[in-house]
Amino acid sequence: MKYNVVKIKLSNNSGTPDSDGSLMEIAREIATAVAGEAGCESFEEDDDLVSGYVQEGQLDEDVLKDGLASFPVEGFSAEYKVEPVEDKNWNEEWEKKGFEPIEIEGRCIVHDTLHPVELNGMDEIVIDAVQAFGTGTHETTRMIVTHIIGGAARGKKVLDCGCGSGILSIASMKYGAQSVFAYDIDSWSSENTLHNAEINGIGGIDVHLGDAHVLDDVEDKFDLVLANINRNILLADMPAFARVMADGASLVLSGFYTDDAPILSEKAQTLGLEVEKQYERNGWCCLVLRKN
Repeated sequence: MKYNVVKIKLSNNSGTPDSDGSLMEIAREIATAVAGEAGCESFEEDDDLVSGYVQEGQLDEDVLKDGLASFPVEGFSAEYKVEPVEDKNWNEEWEKKGFEPIEIEGRCIVHDTLHPVELNGMDEIVIDAVQAFGTGTHETTRMIVTHIIGGAARGKKVLDCGCGSGILSIASMKYGAQSVFAYDIDSWSSENTLHNAEINGIGGIDVHLGDAHVLDDVEDKFDLVLANINRNILLADMPAFARVMADGASLVLSGFYTDDAPILSEKAQTLGLEVEKQYERNGWCCLVLRKN
């Protein structure tokens, strides 16, 4: 799967110095939110530049244009350009540097193969990542892993939608899932999930390449569905998720901002799904829904 990068340049045209950088920080947060609504999956920030990565063909440029044209930070403006990203090495620097170990709830440490850790009685999940999104560094991933650690996957048949690095599939199996069916539209991700499951000594994960249409031929019903994807894809794919959920099953959604929770909740209610819990972390949100 090929990616494009959306580069959003932010300018302070107010003539008022932003000495502590607080206005620029707000501007970056808004630009990231707009890019997320337009289809971007992961982000990098550097002073006055926000870069959002989006799968080729998945960018809603009308949403991007409208969101940036009416930029709500007084005196600020935003311009963007879209560039293709070379498939073989767009994340090369990330892969070289890896990520610092992340401790979750004092029970689990997520780390890469470049940063061995002292476990001190905690569990570990090792991620040899080809993408930054889905390693546990992102707020949405941390919230879902926290939910899994709390026992959500124990004894369950789990569906991992957009599996990325495989961290949610691996965490589910590590914390008692019966089995995991995982899929991702990105061949890098589906292969990375299998690779990471192997280095963690985890079996029971059935990985598929494709989007939500891979569920069309699935007859099985799942007890727990995990989807850490952007808002627009969640809205489009939620009916497919609901169709393969057993009665009483849970759907855990993340990958969106707290401001987007109402529209997702409304969509869920039309499908017979009721909000059971809502987690928030630094403006990002995670909804836990139950099928009636």
